[in-house]
Amino acid sequence: MDFAAAGLLEGLEGEEREARQQLLERLAAEGCSLEELRAAVAENRLALIPVERVLGGRYTVSEIEERAGLSKELLMRIRRLLGLPVAGPDDRVFGEEEVAAAQSIKMFIDAGIGEEAIAEITRVLGEGMSRVASTTVAAFAETFLNAGDSEHDVAWRFASLAEQLVPAFSPVLLSAYRAHLREAVQRGMITRAELATGHLVGEQEMAVGFADLVGFTTLGGQLEAEELGSVVAKFVELAADVAGPEVRLVKTIGDAAMFTARQPEPLVQAALRLLEAAERADLPSLRVGIAYGRALPRAGDFYGHTVNLASRVTGIARPGSVLCTQEVRDAAPERFDWSHAGKHRLKGVGDSIPLYRARPLRDEPQGGDDGSGPRKPRAGRRRRRASR
Repeated sequence: MDFAAAGLLEGLEGEEREARQQLLERLAAEGCSLEELRAAVAENRLALIPVERVLGGRYTVSEIEERAGLSKELLMRIRRLLGLPVAGPDDRVFGEEEVAAAQSIKMFIDAGIGEEAIAEITRVLGEGMSRVASTTVAAFAETFLNAGDSEHDVAWRFASLAEQLVPAFSPVLLSAYRAHLREAVQRGMITRAELATGHLVGEQEMAVGFADLVGFTTLGGQLEAEELGSVVAKFVELAADVAGPEVRLVKTIGDAAMFTARQPEPLVQAALRLLEAAERADLPSLRVGIAYGRALPRAGDFYGHTVNLASRVTGIARPGSVLCTQEVRDAAPERFDWSHAGKHRLKGVGDSIPLYRARPLRDEPQGGDDGSGPRKPRAGRRRRRASR
């Protein structure tokens, strides 16, 4: 191939041009077409083609259908639910792992698990794996990319490392799944009514709480991206630290975290510990809102009025406070230092409802009794001042 005539060496000189030439020659010798090379150059991913080949597939959907006994329609639906691009009938995008996965899914169906249940599991799995994969790629590149690397250097170093390290992720992922599965079973229960009907109940009595970083959008305009990322990473770490056997960290969404517990008291305690931990870590101010009532568990998340109410309460809580509904206060009246925060009309809730601020019993009340509205920032805390 005449790579110069094809425009694939345009703008390059010296060692950089020579390295590109060597990489193109090797990729072409291994079967890459000129069209593939053009597309990779245009998208600045030429150095990643060898890694793609390490991770690439060997089978078409028809070949997977034949080996696993699942229909092409179901196989392609599973791929879409995982959040992966649609594949053509002749595209070889399936590897040995997909063969094993398809065979396992066939076993689940034969055991009586419905396709819709499998679809729900697959959708949640795809959302989680997308984040894991993106985080892994970023960590991989940050670790193994060296200053002054050429495309040729990166291409074959990354491909070699992928061959060595990617298989090592399998036990890491499996162990995490088994550990979370064990915890989910330990948190679960089966009531007499469920035994009688053969179905799990829908809504459950649940304490739901949200914690978020105050003024995060403003903070984003004042900090460098790397520093902002470290703030979020530390917040997520602290949120995971305060969770435990009685309090579950359901999810984190950027600058917010969602928690649940079967009873309000451990969730309020976890929220107060989170505020203290954020203070010690010099993070921007946090605020927490907690409600108690019926919530519907679905696909690892929770839905319903109580969830919406907790979110609304969080939105009006003042920085550095844990603001709760009356149901939360009434469930643990002696365990915390409660102060009435007045009645508030919350969007989508209807009538005004009374709210209460929770403090540890050892603390004296700070400021007024109103748990919403701005509070004077503490001096000497750069990020906290910036966030308000």
